Amino acid sequence: MVDVLWDDVKCFFDPDLMGSLPDVRVPNASVEDWQVVLDLVVEKGWKCQYSEGGTVLPVPRAGAVLSRPADAECPDLRVWPTDDVLAIFRFLADDEVDFDVDLRELQGQDRLDVFCGFLGEIGRRLGKPVLMDLEGDYGHPVLGFDVEADRVVLLAAPQVR
Repeated sequence: MVDVLWDDVKCFFDPDLMGSLPDVRVPNASVEDWQVVLDLVVEKGWKCQYSEGGTVLPVPRAGAVLSRPADAECPDLRVWPTDDVLAIFRFLADDEVDFDVDLRELQGQDRLDVFCGFLGEIGRRLGKPVLMDLEGDYGHPVLGFDVEADRVVLLAAPQVR
């Protein structure tokens, strides 16, 4: 089953018009939610790489990452739900699971389906919405996983910037 149709959302996935790095987030999260996401990555067998600065390290527990000193390097976790789609989790705050995707990797219905499936896996596991804001337009999601609908839905009317 397709969550959203490419023709209905392609304007939001045009990197030339919308910027190439939208923010994807789970608001009202916790350290426990971060750990659930880390466990999900392992459970699903998604390829991943954790690093701090330029140093690749084993994936730590969420509590350890989120309790690092304020002046420490910002860690990231690169997750590939498929070989050609990358999500980069940033660990910026314990109250919001946040990650970036590159719209250039999400062109066409097949890639959109992968992205929606990824959002759905996270949202179902957490029981929370997973929202995508356009680059530079934080707080105004255009699409996201809706827990009650149990699928990704369009949250804004298509637009041109």
